[in-house]
Amino acid sequence: TTSGEKEAFTYYRDGVSAQSEGNAEALQNYYEAMRLEIDPYDRSYILYNIGLIHTSNGEHTKALEYYFRALERNPFLPQAFNNMAVICHYRGEQAIQQGDSEIAEAWFDQAAEYWKQAI
Repeated sequence: TTSGEKEAFTYYRDGVSAQSEGNAEALQNYYEAMRLEIDPYDRSYILYNIGLIHTSNGEHTKALEYYFRALERNPFLPQAFNNMAVICHYRGEQAIQQGDSEIAEAWFDQAAEYWKQAI
């Protein structure tokens, strides 16, 4: 383990702590951890957690981007697939409310695919 990786873990740990407290510093800690971390597996969890923050902030497009990036580095993150499915399902519900059943069906189909990958 390099000193950069140890420092990255410190930022990651601080990010998790800040995130659990609802603290806005969490993103900055995760971005700093990403800058320092070289291991793809560890980076996948940092990216996943950034996605969680964007999800909770209602920034679904950004969240999906970070979940995709996490899965590129670690395809064994069922929780990322699950969260992507939830976002797609939510977008399907929005499309129904807007009266667009065709778009809704596409979102629901995508959600189903992600849920299949999650299990």
